[in-house]
Amino acid sequence: MTRSPRAFAITVLVAGLCLHNDQERRAALMRILFVCLGNICRSPAAEGVMRKLAPDLTIDSAGTGGWHVGDPPYGPMQEAASTRGFDLGALRARQFTRADFDNFDLIVAMDQQNKADIERLRPAGNKTPVQLMADTDVPDPYYTRDFDVALEVIEKAARRLLADKSLRQDR
Repeated sequence: MTRSPRAFAITVLVAGLCLHNDQERRAALMRILFVCLGNICRSPAAEGVMRKLAPDLTIDSAGTGGWHVGDPPYGPMQEAASTRGFDLGALRARQFTRADFDNFDLIVAMDQQNKADIERLRPAGNKTPVQLMADTDVPDPYYTRDFDVALEVIEKAARRLLADKSLRQDR
């Protein structure tokens, strides 16, 4: 029996909508972007943590500043993350853009200042939520030099974020 491409696409779509297990729930998870200042410490760490905790999610990171574009995460952050089982080696810094509001369902800022900088770029009428990663600003280890504390805050906040039922949406 041969099927037209349209019939095949409809069959695949219906099959995807009829899943009643974790696969169905995972398919409805959001695309999440983590944002810090330079995209070399906190946001790539959050990306690495979240990718390991939920490898089927669409996760990315960016910085509000552009001076590190194309650079790998900061060496000491990579080392600290590696000791906790998170590999950041393949990540490269990029700058946050207005298009990110359309490309992601949730934008997570590492601190109040970056959240304000993100909001200044929001296109008129865009409703993509922007929230903080944690209850307080995630300390910037580039300046504090305490990479373990930053990772601890990021890991706890990532686990809380994953437990949040609002991460699921109807698509």
